[in-house]
Amino acid sequence: RKSSKKVEVKKAPKVSSVFTCPFCNHSKAVECRLDKIAMNGRITCRICAATWQMQINSLTEPIDVYHCWIDEAEKVNEDAGDEDDDYDP
Repeated sequence: RKSSKKVEVKKAPKVSSVFTCPFCNHSKAVECRLDKIAMNGRITCRICAATWQMQINSLTEPIDVYHCWIDEAEKVNEDAGDEDDDYDP
């Protein structure tokens, strides 16, 4: 009788929940917490205390919250830059 091969279970790669802060540039200073019951994600920097939160769904991962925060910060900076362009001395 041949012995059967052991089945190898491949683990899915774990997505990080600690990131670099875009405001103070400290690596591994931003932590993302997902509250699946209240359906919100909160991201906080331990160094500069920058915080942001958004509504999430059951498929949202910490990296999704971080990227939405980065996109929102870029959008705000872009809008702030447009106001300076209208200045005519």
